[in-house]
Amino acid sequence: MRRSWSRIFAMALGIPLLLAFLVACGSGTSGTSGGGSTPTGTRIIKVATDLPVSGKDESSGKPAEDGAHLAVDQANQKNEIPGYQLVFVPKDDVGPSGIHDPAVGAQNVTALISDALVAGMVGPFNSNVAKAEMPIANQAYFPMISPANTNTCLTQDTPDTGCTGANDLIKTLRPTGKVNYFRIATTDNHQGGVGADYLFKTLNYKKAYVIDDAETYGIGIANAFIKEFQADGGTILGHSSEPSTTTSYLSLLTQIAAMHPDVIYFAGLDSTGGILVRQQMEQIAALKNTPYAGGDGLQTSTFATTIGLTGGPVYATVATANADVLPQAQTFIQQFKQVYGASAYGAYSAAAYDCMNILIQAIKTAIQNGAKPPTSSSDAAGATAFRQAVINAIQGISYDGVTGHQSFDQNGDTTDKVISIYQLAAVNGKPDWKFITQQTIA
Repeated sequence: MRRSWSRIFAMALGIPLLLAFLVACGSGTSGTSGGGSTPTGTRIIKVATDLPVSGKDESSGKPAEDGAHLAVDQANQKNEIPGYQLVFVPKDDVGPSGIHDPAVGAQNVTALISDALVAGMVGPFNSNVAKAEMPIANQAYFPMISPANTNTCLTQDTPDTGCTGANDLIKTLRPTGKVNYFRIATTDNHQGGVGADYLFKTLNYKKAYVIDDAETYGIGIANAFIKEFQADGGTILGHSSEPSTTTSYLSLLTQIAAMHPDVIYFAGLDSTGGILVRQQMEQIAALKNTPYAGGDGLQTSTFATTIGLTGGPVYATVATANADVLPQAQTFIQQFKQVYGASAYGAYSAAAYDCMNILIQAIKTAIQNGAKPPTSSSDAAGATAFRQAVINAIQGISYDGVTGHQSFDQNGDTTDKVISIYQLAAVNGKPDWKFITQQTIA
C-alpha cells in the first residue's frame, strides 16, 4: 500500500540524487532497493530486513521497515562506507493467514544467508518468528538485530527469568554456542513487570484477568505480568491461552464478567486477538467500561483507529524509549515523516532505524579492521568470515542512536532498558496513543 518516497526525501532535504538512484529506490517486500547505480570501482554490500509488512500485521512491521530503509538511504547519501554501495533487501514474513508466519520467516532467512553479499539483517519483529529463524542464522554466523523481539527466553536461561526447564531455549536457538542475535527492545520480564506495576500501583487496579494468544511473545509477557502483579499484592482471577485462530471470545468474556475484574490484560498482538477481545468486551454489559491493557502488541495505529474511544480506558507498554520525547530523535522523526508521511510513523520506526545504523556501523568497523566483504553472491567462504567480523563489531559497539545509547551484553540484549507507557486517547482530534511516562530499568 505504501510506495517508496525517495524522490520526496531528496527534494525535502535538498540533496541531489542521480536519476538512476531514484529509479532503484522502490520499496517492496522482495528484490533490492536503496542502492541505485553503482559508480565504477564501487562494490555492493546488501543489508536486509525481515518484518511483517503486509496483511493484518502491516501497521506493526511496515513502520519498522521504513525506519530501516531510511537509514540505508541516508548512509548511501553520506557515502558512509567509502568504496561500497549499500543495497536494501526487504523481506516480508507474513504468511497465508495474513499474519507473521515462522515458516515464512525461516524461508526468508535461509534465502538471505544463501546470498553471500547480504551482510546481516534487521528483524524479525515477532518472537515466535525469531524462534524459527535464530537456529538457522546461528549456524550460518549470520548477524541479526531485532527492533522489537521481547521474549526473555530468546537470550536468557536463568531461574529468575523463568527461562529454565521447558522454557530453556538457548541450546536450540544458539547451537554453535556463540551469539549472533542482538536486540534493542527490552525483554518481557521487564515489560510485563512495568505494566503490572503501573496498573496496580498507579491506577489502583487490584484484580486482573489475563488472556494470551498462545504465541511465544504472548505467553512470555503474560507470565511476567502475572508474576509481578501478584508480587505487588494483586489478584489474578484467571489466565487463559486462546490461539490466534479464535473468532469468538464471548463465552470466555461472559465468565470473566462474573468475576468482576478491575482490568483485563491481553498478552499478544492486535492481529492475534487484541482487537477482537476489546471489541467483544463491548458486547457484554458488565465489561463495556472495564479497563483493558497489554504490551506493545496492542500499541498500533490499527488498534487505535479500529477501537476508537468508546468503552473503558486502554493502556499499552512499549519495550523501547519513546523517541518523540527525546531531543536527539527530532531530526529523524521529521525526516521520516517527510519521506513516508506522518501516518506511516510507528512505535518501532526509530528502533529499526537504530538497528540498521548499528548494522551499517558494524560493517564499516569490520572493513576498517581488515575484514574483506565477499566478492560475489556465491562467495560462501567470504560471507562466513565477513559476517563473523560484523557480529564481533556489533558485540563491541557503543552507539548513540535516536532511541538512546545502545550497547549489548554477553547475551546480545541491549543495555539501554526502557519501557514506555501509553493510553489510547484523542490525539490531534483522532484516536491514537498518548504517551504517559517511561521507566528506565537499572
